[in-house]
Amino acid sequence: MFKLWATIVKDFRVLVRDGIGLSLMFVMPVVLVVVVTDIQNSTFALINKNKMPILICNRDTGESSVQLIEAINKIGMFKVFRLPENQDVESITGAMKQRDALLGIVIPGDFTRKVKAKSKNVAGKALTSFGLQADTVQKNAGDIDPLTLYYNPVLQEQLRFSVQGGLRTALQLVESRETLRSLYFSINEKPLPAKLEDEMLNNKAAINEIPVSKNGTLSAPNAAQHNVPAWTIFAMFFVIMSLGGSVVREKVSGSFIRLKTLPTNYLVGLLSKQITYVAVTVLQAAVIFSLGIWIFPLMGLPSLNIPLDIPGLFVVTLICGWCAVSYAICVGVFAETHQQSNGFGAISIVILAAIGGLMVPSFAMDTSLKTWSNFSPMHWCLQAYYGLFLEGGRLRDVLGNLIPLILITLALQLITFFGLKRKNLI
Repeated sequence: MFKLWATIVKDFRVLVRDGIGLSLMFVMPVVLVVVVTDIQNSTFALINKNKMPILICNRDTGESSVQLIEAINKIGMFKVFRLPENQDVESITGAMKQRDALLGIVIPGDFTRKVKAKSKNVAGKALTSFGLQADTVQKNAGDIDPLTLYYNPVLQEQLRFSVQGGLRTALQLVESRETLRSLYFSINEKPLPAKLEDEMLNNKAAINEIPVSKNGTLSAPNAAQHNVPAWTIFAMFFVIMSLGGSVVREKVSGSFIRLKTLPTNYLVGLLSKQITYVAVTVLQAAVIFSLGIWIFPLMGLPSLNIPLDIPGLFVVTLICGWCAVSYAICVGVFAETHQQSNGFGAISIVILAAIGGLMVPSFAMDTSLKTWSNFSPMHWCLQAYYGLFLEGGRLRDVLGNLIPLILITLALQLITFFGLKRKNLI
């Protein structure tokens, strides 16, 4: 036990002297968590709270285009700016840059005429199906000319889909309103009352959003709940920059050979490194979680809600840290130089994070990448944390994620052992 304690003290002193390694393990993750959470939170705010500037060039003079603009206003996603009807493409794109608008719409000149023609055609078909006499004049009415949507290339595809969905909703409202008017007038030979029209068009069912949780008491997750656990895992695995380099230095400097002459085993040294750096990973998690709890609200970011199962959170953090340390030692044993350890370690961590779901959600990946994600320890770390933070689960609920993670860790330990044997280091 004294040998182990002395080795832990030695590893701790070596770690404290490694200023660059400490900055990579603590400063870099803190900056990364703050920046990524702020960006994602701003994106959510753009969709849910802030209004996206949109320029509308209306070349139509009828009432349907006016109704369309009103419907776009009522969606709540957009802040509408009107442009003169004689604007060309260059003028519209120039106005978008001048007003810092991400979107621009051109309503065609015959929009109202086409909407009315199509509505009468649909109403006539409906009346015919009811066995009533219908106006056959508009049966050959053509399709409505499409709206032209200009967008800034920086607008992400997900946001564009949201924009298109909102515009389709506004278009559908205009077409439905005109079809109802045509049907009512054909049957009653008088205009549709405004009150009845409003009741028929706005009588929509409400949607209650309830996050699925393990205990039924979970509040809606925010950007901090998604990002803080993910980038905490990323920080844990970046101990490879310090630990992997430490193992390589001991091999290159001949420390392994000198240790073999002493009345001890290098496995004691490896155990010491694991204990020391697992403690570092737990400290990393504590620092980043504390940042999310107390500092994020001061920065205008959503606060991190800690899971109810604190012991379960500690166990998950401990196992995740152990896996990260095992991977770092494994890379350090097989790397021949410090540059190999750092280069391979940094690139492999980014790749494991990408396929593990830290950068792109696993559900958005295709089938082949989903299969590969099962081999990434970060995937199982992330799923275990999400089970606690997002689903409100307890330790027993995430055992299915911890078991594969433990198996991967034991495999890394076994590979490290055989690597040391092959190099005659133990």
